[in-house]
Amino acid sequence: MTTHASSSVSTPQPVLFIPHGGGPCFFMEWSPADTWNGLAEFLRGVAATLPARPKAIVLVSAHWQTPGFSATAAAQPGLIYDYYGFPEHTYQLTYPAPGAPALAERIAALIASAGFESGVDAARGFDHGMFIPLKVMFPEADIPVVQLSLREDLDPAAHLAMGKALAALRAEGVLIIGSGMSFHNMRGYGDARYTAPSQAFDDWLTAAVEAEPGARSAALRDWAGAPFAHHCHPAGHEEHLIPLMVAAGAAGQDRGRQVYSQRVMQTQLSAYRFG
Repeated sequence: MTTHASSSVSTPQPVLFIPHGGGPCFFMEWSPADTWNGLAEFLRGVAATLPARPKAIVLVSAHWQTPGFSATAAAQPGLIYDYYGFPEHTYQLTYPAPGAPALAERIAALIASAGFESGVDAARGFDHGMFIPLKVMFPEADIPVVQLSLREDLDPAAHLAMGKALAALRAEGVLIIGSGMSFHNMRGYGDARYTAPSQAFDDWLTAAVEAEPGARSAALRDWAGAPFAHHCHPAGHEEHLIPLMVAAGAAGQDRGRQVYSQRVMQTQLSAYRFG
């Protein structure tokens, strides 16, 4: 699949940051049974809010980190079941979405033009940060997808700038999604001691996302100074927050807003949309 300026569409696609849940949570029994129902309902409703069916999806996953930025370039990537200890049937899930090798090459070129090391990976499959939420959002699996890695240093400024390099794709019908979690501390899930800290951080994060774009970028670059930041994303393990930086960078001058928020397993989770 290729995208060029001549194929531009009238209304650019928005940019999303979504929580992708816990492992294959939407496709198994959980206790309580309704733990993930609200998030699943939100994800199922996303497609109806878009200006048009996406021509392609670029998804930045918390579960892929590389020295430089990298994009999947296989024509038909396989799946990586990178979760552990879940029911056997969750390792049989399928999501046969096609890749988009030409788009992957273009993405790598756009990132390189912004001054970053970048490349493509024709062997890499789709990890669960991609196929689990997209299986809920776009169950037909018929939209081409390129998955994009985080840079392993998890530098917020670099990821904001990388997202900015991708912004032009939105006008060509490409939906850019950051897939992570607004709260991700494995010790905190299910622990009521983390409820208030997660809410305080969520309030700060929402205010940062909804600020005017210049102030938004400045706040997100310095997210580690937010209330309870490292209670919610332990230092050195903030990979589930960093996809938000890519989304905010790709948003350009579009304002952000919170489009989902819910207390799940004693912690506050939110999703954001730009444009």
